[in-house]
Order: sequence, then C-alpha cells, then structure tokens
Amino acid sequence: MSSHPYEVLAAQRLLPVLRNAGAGQAVRAATALLAAGCRAVELTTSTPGWAGAVARTAGLADAHGRPALIGVGTVTTAAQARAALDAGAAFLVSPYPAPEVREAAARHGAVFIEGGFTPAEIASAVRAAGAAKVFPAHVGGPGFVRSLRAVLPDAVLVPTGGIRPDEVPDWIAAGATAVGIGSGLPADPDALAAVFAAFTPVAPPVRPGGDAAGVRGPAAHRAAAPQVRP
Repeated sequence: MSSHPYEVLAAQRLLPVLRNAGAGQAVRAATALLAAGCRAVELTTSTPGWAGAVARTAGLADAHGRPALIGVGTVTTAAQARAALDAGAAFLVSPYPAPEVREAAARHGAVFIEGGFTPAEIASAVRAAGAAKVFPAHVGGPGFVRSLRAVLPDAVLVPTGGIRPDEVPDWIAAGATAVGIGSGLPADPDALAAVFAAFTPVAPPVRPGGDAAGVRGPAAHRAAAPQVRP
C-alpha cells in the first residue's frame, strides 16, 4: 500500500480543498471526509488556526484503516511551509509559483505541488517536483489540461478552481491525475462515501520497476520527486 501523495491522488481522483471559518470546523470536515473513504485532504492556510487543525488530523486514518494524508494548500512562504511540516502535513500546495516554498520543501524532502497557470509555470513546477496544480483551472477548461498532458506525459496534474464534482469525469478524461474540489461535495455521509467510491478506480498497472504507470514517485511521501521525461 503506497503512501506517496502522488499515487494516492492518482487513485483517489478527487482532492477536497477545505477553506473553513475555524480550526474546529476544518477538523470536523476532514474527519467526515476520511470516514467517507477519502484518504488525502487539503486544508488551507486561509483557515484561522490551520496548523492546529493539521496537527489534530494528521494522525487519523480513513474508513479503510489507511493513514490519512493531510496536505496544506495556499502555502506561499517558507514560514508557512515550515509550520505545515512541523504540524505533520504530508504535502504542500501553492496557488501560484512560490520559490520560497519550493526551496523549503526541497530542504525538508517534502512533497510540494506548486501552482501555475501558464505552460511555462506548469512545466517549471513539473520539472522541479513532478507535479503541478493547474490554477485557476476553469479558465482554460479540460482542453487546456489535454494540451498540457500531450507535452508532459508523466506529470502529476491537479486542476483546481471552479470545478464542480459532476464535471470531474471530463477533467479526468482530459488527462488530469486528480481534481481539486473546493465546494459541492454532499454533506450526507452515505452520499459522500458514494462519491469517493465512484471515483476510486482499480489500482494503476505497475511498471517493471515497481512504480504505478504514470506516477513515478517513491514509496514514502517525503522523498525525491519523480523525474519527467523530456
């Protein structure tokens, strides 16, 4: 069972992005998602007391007993990166290119999904760490991701921003590894569990080297980033 965020995201397909009014609300929302079978959840620095929320949820498990991967998004400074990692974050996400965070993540051996919108920004993030957050995704639409996938065949691409849950299949078909969802997920526990059950496919095939096809990250979530083919 892999715990690398890239592989978990490739299997989960949906990445809930939580922006809450306070830490307690964030903890409750993350706990409900884990109980629904979601393993990777992104909290954000826009939530007051976010570091405490990360610390309270990082040690939890999902409905299948798998360790939770609690990431932190809207990380734009080295100080935020250090605070997130100290709290137990499994990965970091920025909304746009963030050199400070890239440097801090490299120094700590942490997984960093750097944001970008232009092809140059996205390619730079991918070359640095194998992954990029495509933001704001709704501006370019699935066709933009399809074009990116053609030139970045091994990249982990996570389009986020303005995407409804019912639109996720279109983005996956266009080549997204996973899709960030900030709203629109059902509150009912059974309905929420059904969403994640529907979007969790059979595990991707394994290459001779032992890595999942299209996701060449290592087994541990704090390790060297996968390399991208030219």
